Amino acid sequence: MKNKFPLFGGILTLLIFIACNNPSSQKETAATVSAVDSTTVTDNWKIGVQLWTFRLFTQEEALAKADSAGIKFIEAFPGQVLDKTGKDTFGISMTAAGRQKLKDLLKLHDIKMVAMGVTTPGTKEDWVKTFELAKEFGLSYITSEPIKTQWDLVDSLAGVYSIKIAIHDHPKPNGYWHPDSVLAAIKGHANIGSCADLGHWARNGLNLVDCLKKLEGHVYGVHLKDIVKFDKTDAADTIVGKGVIDFAPVFAELKRQNFKGMFSIEHESNWENNMPDVIETVKFYNAQVEKLKK
Repeated sequence: MKNKFPLFGGILTLLIFIACNNPSSQKETAATVSAVDSTTVTDNWKIGVQLWTFRLFTQEEALAKADSAGIKFIEAFPGQVLDKTGKDTFGISMTAAGRQKLKDLLKLHDIKMVAMGVTTPGTKEDWVKTFELAKEFGLSYITSEPIKTQWDLVDSLAGVYSIKIAIHDHPKPNGYWHPDSVLAAIKGHANIGSCADLGHWARNGLNLVDCLKKLEGHVYGVHLKDIVKFDKTDAADTIVGKGVIDFAPVFAELKRQNFKGMFSIEHESNWENNMPDVIETVKFYNAQVEKLKK
């Protein structure tokens, strides 16, 4: 027996060496890692809706619509009327009763509010109230277009409250229409990043993938929309996947960046009956994510 073990050990070592240096074995391992990475990255993504999409309806109605579309994450917008009574609206002046009713509605539909915006408070006092509201509803970020003199203030408050500021990009001549202007605000401000509005970038004639690359590591959220004409600031919205934007490389770039945020559907068209459009957008999003996992 003593003479057999060294021989067995040598054979075993040889087999391990062969297996480890087998090209097919290495390919299988790489493929497995790639599959795991693809699944892990996209599993961190959320498909939500910016309630501005349902701006003609109350917040109560909008949440019911989101739920019916299978959406469980939202970005609220200040100023939306809470319910048919018209006594309360979402925002820093919302009453305690209104806030509680909204919390109850979110619980009823099993929906989480991830962000709110676009909002740009004019004073420090209102910024504090905005962050307090965001904290109360457990938000991850506030979508905003802060004026330059507010950068230090909002960055500081964002750090205190552990809630990020995501700068939104409206079309020209908005001050944040180009990623370079957002990068200027980000510089030296660790809590300021981007809410990448894909439709507005296309309206501004920008390459979406190039924009995302410039903002790598700073994209907190995405506004998911499509338009009918490139490089036209007033181009109309259309159903995502039906317009001029090529979304495949956009999703691929966000995956490469290990994006972990929310895609907020913001459909600014067919206002009175846009539920079918939103549902179709959700299906398009799900199909794109599935392709990334293959």
